[in-house]
Amino acid sequence: MTPVDVDVAIVGAGPIGLAGAIESRLAGYSVAVIEPRSFPIDKACGEGLMPGAVGALARLGVHPPGVPIAGFRYTDATRSAEHRFAGASGLGVRRTALHDALAARADELGVTRVDGRVTDVVQRADGVTVGDVRASWLLACDGLHSTVRRVTGLERLPSPRVDRRRFGLRKHYAVEPWTDLVEVHWVADAEAYVTPLAGGLVGVAVLGPPRTDFDDVLARMPELRARLGRADAVEALRGAGPLRQRSSARSVGRVLLLGDASGYVDALTGEGIRVGLAHARAAVEAIGAADSRSAAVYDREWVRVSRDFRVITSALLAAAQSPLRPLIVPAARTLPGLFGLAIERLAR
Repeated sequence: MTPVDVDVAIVGAGPIGLAGAIESRLAGYSVAVIEPRSFPIDKACGEGLMPGAVGALARLGVHPPGVPIAGFRYTDATRSAEHRFAGASGLGVRRTALHDALAARADELGVTRVDGRVTDVVQRADGVTVGDVRASWLLACDGLHSTVRRVTGLERLPSPRVDRRRFGLRKHYAVEPWTDLVEVHWVADAEAYVTPLAGGLVGVAVLGPPRTDFDDVLARMPELRARLGRADAVEALRGAGPLRQRSSARSVGRVLLLGDASGYVDALTGEGIRVGLAHARAAVEAIGAADSRSAAVYDREWVRVSRDFRVITSALLAAAQSPLRPLIVPAARTLPGLFGLAIERLAR
């Protein structure tokens, strides 16, 4: 294959990789995206875009089809608490529809696609080589199990003392959405995110510990089970995880980690896309700084744009994995102002 020379190479063509490619092209850089999978790329996820994510996509010229989401409802077997967004709505979008919209925009802007799997990264003083692609900068957007994070020495292994890993499982059901809210149903050891989608579909994503059984969790959620009725799942079960991933740093040399590849707390607050889009913008803006400062600029911005997500999600996850778990929904109902403030901070 003829070598490809570009300003920015991106490993991974998921939503954040494509967003990074679009950001780079809008900034005037030549871009190649390296990805072995065929399009569109799917993933087990909640598929609800927060208002901030919808606005960030619009700034990139990306307008995926979906249904408006007005807020969140947390519920257990006996009580519930809900908060409706104070401003613009979110959007329920199938992951494949989001990916199609991002890919179309990237193609429109002239992003080069390279079919390949990355196994090594070679850094030079003035650039990076990945397979047949040579670039001034590399953005690693290759997800939870990032190869780039591992081969560049940025992988941070979890503590072996306590297994607190969590995994995600997702199905789509052929049933008309019954609400304009994302519902989060709680049981003792798992949650189900229920997202209204276009085309008479509802997405159900279950989060739980290793060996979580999707159907068993739904059987313990009578309200959700009744809503789904006899509706059939329209596709096979899809999984992802473990959700908690760590990196020792967000950059090394001319390699910047974005999205899930840069470290991920959990999907508990449904904020991965919005934060990843902020990473993409911060990375491309940092590349425009003087070469000697770019990595430091990105590291500072990564901390800033990730802070609310990581603090709120970490606190909620700690409560969810402790004896306080049964109190989460009652607390949200008793303290609606605090519950709403947390949702609004994450939403924007």
